Amino acid sequence: MLVPPSYSIRLNEAASRFELPIDGHLAFAEFSRAPGEITYFHTLVPHELEGHGVGSALVKHILDYAQQQKLQVHPTCSFVRAYIERHPQYQALLEPQA
Repeated sequence: MLVPPSYSIRLNEAASRFELPIDGHLAFAEFSRAPGEITYFHTLVPHELEGHGVGSALVKHILDYAQQQKLQVHPTCSFVRAYIERHPQYQALLEPQA
């Protein structure tokens, strides 16, 4: 199962996370904000949804959000960091290395 277009990822500002409710389960990516930047520190995909592209769809969405908002990304979540490594179009979102 890939994430159908009928499912929508929502920004839950109060909980500081992006949420994807799907088939009675909730996948999410937690973040913290500072001026001009966003840190993605935890992504959770319920076991029942693993291996179906849910995590990748969620991370693509949150990186597109950062791009649209012109935010620098700090990926302390290993899944987000690995996604960026596999998708070079998001490399420009990372903090430049000294």
